[in-house]
Amino acid sequence: MRKRVFIAVAVAVTFSIVLISINSCTSDTGLDGTNELEPQEIREYQGENLSSVNDFRENSIKGPQYIDEEGYQLEIIGLVENPRTYSYDEVISSYQNYKKVVTLNCVEGWDATILWEGLLVRDLLEKAVPLSDANTIIFHAYDGYTTSFPIDYIMDNDIIMAYKMNDITLPSERGFPFQLVAESKWGYKWIKWITRIELSDDEDYEGFWESRGFSNSGDLDKGFFD
Repeated sequence: MRKRVFIAVAVAVTFSIVLISINSCTSDTGLDGTNELEPQEIREYQGENLSSVNDFRENSIKGPQYIDEEGYQLEIIGLVENPRTYSYDEVISSYQNYKKVVTLNCVEGWDATILWEGLLVRDLLEKAVPLSDANTIIFHAYDGYTTSFPIDYIMDNDIIMAYKMNDITLPSERGFPFQLVAESKWGYKWIKWITRIELSDDEDYEGFWESRGFSNSGDLDKGFFD
């Protein structure tokens, strides 16, 4: 009899441990006691197949950057009436979000089609109010990378600064907190880890790769070397 009781107790304890282990791996318990599952990357959207976040190759100038969300600040500076500084949460909560499927084409010969979600850069700039002599927008990244665009490209098109891809928050390796979805441009114009947006009157400004011989316009329908 004692042996049977011992076996029953052992089985019950083992089963409980397994359940606890499974729960700890698949969910978090919220303050209200509900289990919160980790978001899952989607691979199809409105009938269109999507690439994976893992399909990107690592080709950044200093390797992946890991930015602390709590200390992050986005600056809008230069030739604007109202220079602004935002926290990560302020950017996310202050502007309408948009979704769009766009393919990134890299000069290395690979591409990735992703559902991007974020805000329009145009909306950010309209609150900062560009001055009349501003003709160029320079994006600065956490790792020192820069690239630029004519102001009309940003203001006349629905260019997204993304904070999600395939329905999940941008991984650090993919540009958290923000990556530019530079439609119709080669991949080197899709700057990651954006920390500063500068309005300038220097239409000849050359970013990191542009100053090394790559096309300043970066137009996808043209060669990427000047």
